[in-house]
Amino acid sequence: SPAAVLVVAVAAPILARAPGPRSKAVRWARAQALLADLYSIVASVCAERAIPSHLGGDEPGTVDARVVLVDRDARAGVSLSHPGEANCTPVLGLAAFAATVHPWRTVFHASGEPGYELLAAFLALAEGRQKLLQSQIVVVEGGLSLSNPAPALDASQARGRRGAETGGRDEAVEGYGTVCLGGTFDHLHPGHKLLLHAAVLLLRVPDADALESGGEPCVLIVGISGDELLVKKRYAEELQPWDARARSVVAFLATALNSPTTAVPVITSASNDAAAGASSNATELHAAFCNGAVLVRCVDIRDAFGPTTAEQSIDAIVVSGETRAGGRAINERREARGWRALAIYEIDVLDANGGDDSDDDAADGEATEGATAAVAAAAAAAAADRFAAKISSTEIRRQKAEARSRRR
Repeated sequence: SPAAVLVVAVAAPILARAPGPRSKAVRWARAQALLADLYSIVASVCAERAIPSHLGGDEPGTVDARVVLVDRDARAGVSLSHPGEANCTPVLGLAAFAATVHPWRTVFHASGEPGYELLAAFLALAEGRQKLLQSQIVVVEGGLSLSNPAPALDASQARGRRGAETGGRDEAVEGYGTVCLGGTFDHLHPGHKLLLHAAVLLLRVPDADALESGGEPCVLIVGISGDELLVKKRYAEELQPWDARARSVVAFLATALNSPTTAVPVITSASNDAAAGASSNATELHAAFCNGAVLVRCVDIRDAFGPTTAEQSIDAIVVSGETRAGGRAINERREARGWRALAIYEIDVLDANGGDDSDDDAADGEATEGATAAVAAAAAAAAADRFAAKISSTEIRRQKAEARSRRR
């Protein structure tokens, strides 16, 4: 049976005012940090309870959790904006989310006053869109308390993570016309979802008037490693073929880009020699979202650079700590060709402690003052490595290979 899809809609003040009567900007650094914390919790719970959580998983009990961000400042009261009001970002307000993203089989909400207040606002805005029975609304006791302390970063780290143009400050980003990222995206897991959604948040989405006037859609280029690049991967026999990986990416992006829950993305094929930077034609899968305002291009890449050194029009790239050096190498090649450098944005890593960096020894009063920093740093790094290994595509393939071996 298909995996259960759990959409975790988080209402928070994600957007800021931007120049223009209908434009807003995304507080990107805060938004991606929130996504990282939430996906860390998802990954921790699933790893602890042995719940498969990759998209498209066919194991019994698989839960495909997808986080979406909804712009809402509870202090401002109920939004009176029109559900179709454009804000030039991929983040919807609560009114637009309630009007656009449905139907739902079950709606869970946290207990307590904030949870009930948010539920009431959502139901009022969704009225007439979907009739929800009382049996479809489930209260979750206790709710969730999330603390997101800002870690100390040196200047270079801050600039890398929050974008070249922000200088390390937590400024709102108005978005770009073309954003890219790359990876294997094998057995799409929470780390992949964070990377993809962080890239989506950098898009500047044109409104209907701009498109009707002949404007172009914004473009998200997802470079997906070709099958021939992965033959030396561990448990390679369990690798998903390129087409399956690309379609999983599109399925997740449909949620991140606020498609109705029952919508099936229309995927088309294309070939683009320049996109791969290779001698043979590159396979591409295309899908359009947001009424044609967003074009997703999944590109079959055959080297470490993909379309970034073949297409001058790309504006920004999203990287992880593991691919930071690759982002710098891409810009060196672009600058050597006389092209502008890409704005580089780096996502946070998923944290086994859900954002809590305190170590057990310090909590118990056992660590000495002189050794605390070094011990904590080493312990945190080791814990992060172990956690990353637990949720990696390699680990998913290992589990699948062992399960297949047991069935023989």
